[in-house]
Amino acid sequence: MTLMTMPKAATQDRPGKSETQTMKALVYQAVGKKAVENRPKPEIAATTDAIVKIVKTTICGTDLHIVKGDLASCKPGRILGHEGVGIVDKVGPAVTAFKAGDRVLISCVSACGKCVYCRKQMYSHCTTGGWILGNTIDGTQAEFVRIPHADNSLYPIPAGADEDALVMLSDILPTGFECGVLNGKVEPGCTVAIVGSGPIGLAALLTAQFYSPGEIIMIDLDDNRLAVAKRFGATATINSTDGEAVAKLMKMTGDRGVDTAIEAVGIPATFEMCEQIVAAGGTIANIGVHGKQVALHLERLWDRNIDITTRLVDTASTPMLLNIFKSGKIDPKLLITHHFKFDKIMDAYETFGHAADTKALKVIIEA
Repeated sequence: MTLMTMPKAATQDRPGKSETQTMKALVYQAVGKKAVENRPKPEIAATTDAIVKIVKTTICGTDLHIVKGDLASCKPGRILGHEGVGIVDKVGPAVTAFKAGDRVLISCVSACGKCVYCRKQMYSHCTTGGWILGNTIDGTQAEFVRIPHADNSLYPIPAGADEDALVMLSDILPTGFECGVLNGKVEPGCTVAIVGSGPIGLAALLTAQFYSPGEIIMIDLDDNRLAVAKRFGATATINSTDGEAVAKLMKMTGDRGVDTAIEAVGIPATFEMCEQIVAAGGTIANIGVHGKQVALHLERLWDRNIDITTRLVDTASTPMLLNIFKSGKIDPKLLITHHFKFDKIMDAYETFGHAADTKALKVIIEA
């Protein structure tokens, strides 16, 4: 991704802003290696940019995939992170919707609003944006971040809103909703299985309930996460440790399978499970980030009239989700289990990366 670099132009600075020219940032150094480094504070590179001082951020499962070496697009040396809330520090002269001092929600996807993909609301494939934060440009796990296309990539924070909860609207809730629920064609009375009861699967569970499905069955290896899923509204849970999850689900559904199978892990075994449990005429909606080849068993599926969908979140639903949040009809804070200060971000990674032991869902990292 190449952004046009504009000549230095007048910028609007936040009153009393920090004059610090270096900052702390969490950097992906090599496969299996990350560390906190001192980095230069970002500067305006295009007239549509904003510099945001991070107040709260979090860690995504995708960040773990990057550190494992699963995403070739993210090169060593990159500051990780694509979620957060903050305070606008300065804006480029073409930014009209925000000014220095505004409190903002950062979208995980940057959108120019003008290219062929943005005009289709496929913001994740914006020709000069998309999912670039913490991927192909430096991200939000730092004291400051540069936000391209700021007018279309930031949202004003409602007065008095819970900023911890709002961090969940940067990525996880729109991802679960768009890639899982919308792509999965969840509708009233249907039967849904969500394979993976981690944070993204739970986000799909919360947002699937907008459409009143008849059953939502959660499948996972972790009894703690399945218990959380029951509290969040799952009608049934299956622990797949014994290898009998498919048989148990088929028995629950009278050997029919489910109308919607949502894959929310990103490994071959869970996608292939979805292939086994989807009913004729149903939909497999993939959310997981896959770093390895997955077998597509067309010898079983060729005559089943099923749909298989893939998607990178577009965040087109973020305004709607913000309205639902403001109305109190969804509580994203349910997903948050741990809090850390930024100087403990390595501890936050350790906690999030060993969720089976720590019972972590989402962590909040505060400035």
